[in-house]
Amino acid sequence: MPDSASEVPLSTADQFEDWWQTQGEWVEEPNQRRGGESGVQRVRGRNGELLYVKRQVGHAHRSLRHPFGRPTVLREREALLSARQAGVNVPDIVYCSTSGKRGLLVTAALDGYLNVDDWYASGGRERCGEAMHERLLKAIGSNIALFNRARWQHSSTYSKHIFVCIDGQGENAKPLTALIDLEKSRQRLTAKQAALHDMKQLRRRSNWSREDWKVIIDAYQQTFGCTLSELPD
Repeated sequence: MPDSASEVPLSTADQFEDWWQTQGEWVEEPNQRRGGESGVQRVRGRNGELLYVKRQVGHAHRSLRHPFGRPTVLREREALLSARQAGVNVPDIVYCSTSGKRGLLVTAALDGYLNVDDWYASGGRERCGEAMHERLLKAIGSNIALFNRARWQHSSTYSKHIFVCIDGQGENAKPLTALIDLEKSRQRLTAKQAALHDMKQLRRRSNWSREDWKVIIDAYQQTFGCTLSELPD
């Protein structure tokens, strides 16, 4: 198995085959969509690190820039790199490449994180207390705002794609949040378009109270840099 790395090579055929043959537990069973097949496995790297391998066959998207189709993993790679450049917390890319109709995207696990729903279900709010919970809500709003401010639209802002954790203990504890699954992400003509789509979608799909949502929205708008009256309350 290849070593994991912080760089993002589009590399040799041998490296691609090594990754393609690496097997693990399916966390997203292969399914048919976009005219091809896509699934995600959880594997261990050479040093024991937890990784996620997205495997795709004939899985492409079309756009004005790519009217004949482009492997979806390459679009997600571009979104992840752009997100990181914008200051958004996202999984690190370990490897990404294509071979014929096959595509691979390998990302590092977010150690210690849970998706929002699982975090609440596990008693995260009760453990951290209300003051830290408010800081966490602000971090969620700010992280999404950084992405939208760069005109990137996530397009799948469901709670299962927002990961959170409380890092450290006592006075040194701090909330962390990250976005995952940027497969459908795309750049819009304006930041406002991206903002309205993602935040309206998140509100429809989330279970936050009106009070909690206001904390998220206030932090979002502060980071975004202006007030958006069309955002849901």
